[in-house]
Amino acid sequence: FLIVPNIRREAFSLSSISPVGFMKSALSRAEDEEWKRIRSLLSPTFTSGKLKEMVPIIAQYGDVLVRNLRREAETGKPVTLKDVFGAYSMDVITSTSFGVNVDSLNNPQDPFVENTKKLLRFNSLDPFILSMKIFPFLTPIFEALNITVFSRKVTSFLRKSVKRIKEDRLKETQKVKHGVDFLQLMIDSQNSKDTESHKALSDLELVAQSIIFIFAGYETTSSVLSFVMYELATHPDVQQKLQEEIDAVLPNKAPPTYDTVLQMEYLDMVVNEKLRLFPVAMRLERVCKKDVEINGIFIPKGVVVMIPSYVLHHDPKHWTEPEKFLPERFSKKNKDNIDPYIYTPFGNGPRNCIGMRFALMNMKLALIRVLQNFSFKPCKETQIPLKLHFGGILKTEKPIVLTAESRDETVSGA
Repeated sequence: FLIVPNIRREAFSLSSISPVGFMKSALSRAEDEEWKRIRSLLSPTFTSGKLKEMVPIIAQYGDVLVRNLRREAETGKPVTLKDVFGAYSMDVITSTSFGVNVDSLNNPQDPFVENTKKLLRFNSLDPFILSMKIFPFLTPIFEALNITVFSRKVTSFLRKSVKRIKEDRLKETQKVKHGVDFLQLMIDSQNSKDTESHKALSDLELVAQSIIFIFAGYETTSSVLSFVMYELATHPDVQQKLQEEIDAVLPNKAPPTYDTVLQMEYLDMVVNEKLRLFPVAMRLERVCKKDVEINGIFIPKGVVVMIPSYVLHHDPKHWTEPEKFLPERFSKKNKDNIDPYIYTPFGNGPRNCIGMRFALMNMKLALIRVLQNFSFKPCKETQIPLKLHFGGILKTEKPIVLTAESRDETVSGA
């Protein structure tokens, strides 16, 4: 199932676009020993224990999400899901990456919100980026001139902000308990005795990881949540069954915790089936590190090997009725029969998505809070079936629009 074009890495994706300046040390860009060092230093940040401590930060934005949805629903108009889920995603990612509290929907002038939005407007079809693809020999010249594909104003703001936040936290004379965010965990790793076998992250590397977390987390989270709600709205039996599970585990709209989320088997099934049907990343890319022959196909060193996740997820040889939304595929009874190299929403192997558990927890916490308070139905503006835009990231041609109906008059915690 490998597609092996005879082209070099430079032709593809954000992870291979140049020049990027200090962002070359971001986890998704680093290679070989440098990648191993950074991955080893970051891995403790994504343990279940650290994630458990981070849940309260994420949960507070779930309450903001409910309030925003309530306000949208009260207008009597259909809800454009990307608006509310995009705001939720930006708030969570910015907060956990840089340790700041933001409310992007209601306070769009916040400097962090403004600069994060500018960062996310990155366009691979920008003339400058296209010129680098056509004339890659110019890249070293621009690198030397400190000219990159990213806005210097934005990266300068983020670098200065991280420097200030780090200094403020280190200056505190008495022990102040911070909410556990990625920035604090990376700062802690700089002084950890456990990093003696690896050179600690520099301040610039720390900023690069925070920025790449935003790129990796924003679009994926808002897109997945929108797709899930579409499937629930068009499969009311699934929506009802999921709400019944949520209500049983969390009576009276009790706030979700790390442990209660893990108890929800049907929620896990629904999310996994969405990731199969609509994988955010259309394909995975790996670079061949040495000449090799596999099943009679010669793959030279340096060639990009593309694994078509969307195609594999819809292959009738591996899935019964692959175009149908069937959460039961991922029941306890069935999921052990799923080949992990056919189902690859977060990649596979040593360079799989380091933030997979964080991403899943983030999505599930949002779904729980929303479904505790609302039910969703299609409306005349809902595009059925969805028409997809097949780019680097899977999107819909038109925004997903649904009707949100309050389950009762009281919104707990919101």
